[in-house]
Amino acid sequence: MTADRVRISELAKEVGLSPSRLRQLADSGVIPSERTPGGHRLFDVAAVRAALARRSLGTAVKPAGGLGAPSWQRRLGLLGLAEDRVWQQIAAGFDLDTDSPACHIFRYAFMEMLNNAIDHSQAEHVDITWWITDDLWAFEVSDPGVGAFTRLREGLELHDEFEAVQELTKGKRTTDPARHTGEGIFFTSKAVDLFQLTSRGVRWTVDNLRDDVALGMIEEAPGTTVFCQIDPRTDRRLIDVFQRFTEGHSFVRTRPTVKLFGLGLTFVSRSEARRLLDGLDRDFEEIEVDFSGVTDVGQGFVDELLRVWPSAHPGKKVIPVNMNPAVEFMVRRGLARFSDDGR
Repeated sequence: MTADRVRISELAKEVGLSPSRLRQLADSGVIPSERTPGGHRLFDVAAVRAALARRSLGTAVKPAGGLGAPSWQRRLGLLGLAEDRVWQQIAAGFDLDTDSPACHIFRYAFMEMLNNAIDHSQAEHVDITWWITDDLWAFEVSDPGVGAFTRLREGLELHDEFEAVQELTKGKRTTDPARHTGEGIFFTSKAVDLFQLTSRGVRWTVDNLRDDVALGMIEEAPGTTVFCQIDPRTDRRLIDVFQRFTEGHSFVRTRPTVKLFGLGLTFVSRSEARRLLDGLDRDFEEIEVDFSGVTDVGQGFVDELLRVWPSAHPGKKVIPVNMNPAVEFMVRRGLARFSDDGR
């Protein structure tokens, strides 16, 4: 790989298109590429961006208003609504390839998000919008109800909506455990190319093509809006997404995103670590803590996260990932002290 050329996996993160879609565009000559002596594709990012701009493909991160005229749009009453019947109507109407990986993912994602509106929103209706093109599939489910973050905040007695986002990144967090596992939003956010949940002015975005997560504020509106997007040519399989977090058909792993916690990039206190791990001892054996975007951590935070909490919960394992050199140094230092002390 030369200094000004990247492989297809890196290009996917740069431009926000899936590797399968980029491979198809390269094969058809829409974007330029070259081959190494070993047969690997290499791409000039600037040249690819220019080619995509000429073809107006854009990138994966597209707000709903930027997708053009909807392909399908309905306002449906929630009383007695069945999510599977709505899905069947859409899939048949657009003759979607129900055996494709994209269709498997979107079937799951759409029905989970519509079911959440039916069971949790306390609204009278839901607005559903679909966009279907050769380059992308997308849907939006919007209700004027109580709001997903607000409901979770009140049900779990959290401090604010931002803590509610943190709880959703853990999985298995629900205000209605008798009827729901709390896994739908978690797995949907991992399976689609782009996931965006907006409620009460707080917008949580998960971009799986760029392996990035964002949290922002917009003008407040009632209810909840969920937007999902996928490349219809994706080779990502829903079963692989599930298997990343399951063992023996049980959901035992989770990956809370530390950089969302408290809207901060620095974590120093033991209380922050305790809040991050709160509730995870009941459901999970392994917890991956993703430090992407975190700039600094303190000794107390590391000690609570990697020594105190696991010691108090035998059989539970905390795994730090995606650390910058400074964070990794503090983690290694903390683990070394733990080993030296024999505790």
